Amino acid sequence: MAGVAVSIVYSDLDGTMVGPRGSFWLDANRTLTDEPSKALLTLHRAGIDLVLVSGRTRAQLVEAGRIFGADGFIAELGSVVAWSGWREHRVLPGEMPACYAGQVPFEVMAQLGIPDELFARYPGRLEWHAPWHQGHEVDAMLRGAVDVVEVEAWLAAQGWGWLTLRDNGTLPIGRSTGLSPQGLPAHVYHLMPRGVSKGLAVAWDLHRRGLTAGQAIAIGDSISDLGMADSVSELWLTANGLVDPEVAAQAAARANVIVCDEAVGLGWAQAIRSILVADE
Repeated sequence: MAGVAVSIVYSDLDGTMVGPRGSFWLDANRTLTDEPSKALLTLHRAGIDLVLVSGRTRAQLVEAGRIFGADGFIAELGSVVAWSGWREHRVLPGEMPACYAGQVPFEVMAQLGIPDELFARYPGRLEWHAPWHQGHEVDAMLRGAVDVVEVEAWLAAQGWGWLTLRDNGTLPIGRSTGLSPQGLPAHVYHLMPRGVSKGLAVAWDLHRRGLTAGQAIAIGDSISDLGMADSVSELWLTANGLVDPEVAAQAAARANVIVCDEAVGLGWAQAIRSILVADE
């Protein structure tokens, strides 16, 4: 990235910037570390903007944005973009049918009973990702172990082909009991309109700011984060993302994806240090 001045960092939060227990101070082994905080302070001192990109809701990211000094955020996997100290935001409804204009997608899915239909179709294998599913405007946040392709084929057969099921990575084994066969980790899923993604939201935000992809990097750990690679100069993948074979395969297929040496916060700090050194 020599000769390219990075102006902005788009960073996933859970499993990337923060680790076990959602803590900024614990590495993957739950050992205390101040490396991420030192990297964040250096980033701010360099005048590089930080935008949080997460599956969390707008209300949840307002507080996180304040804590980490973010310049803005992208919520619900690319569904909501906020800026100007959170005073302004835009809901990106994707391919939600025009007949539902004026409603937010989550309300439409609830009215149609789609989550309940899925729970009935996959008993014991799919449920709300409680309590984090509350307060969503666009996506329905679920957890479990299902075949995404199979689910999307079923949605299309019901006339709900405008929806997609996004895999946002695995849960720790201890929180997956009863949801996944053979004791494998369960996954977090986001049921949401097609035409919405972290990558498209990053591109939309860069255009709004008058910046180019060459002025931005992204950091993440999951399939949904890899989509940001199309909208930035580099995407750094924290090492814990490689636990998922699909993430590893897609990362290897993208020329501008760099895998961090460390997991979660320590990997995040490595990515931040890399751009600060490159910009010197």
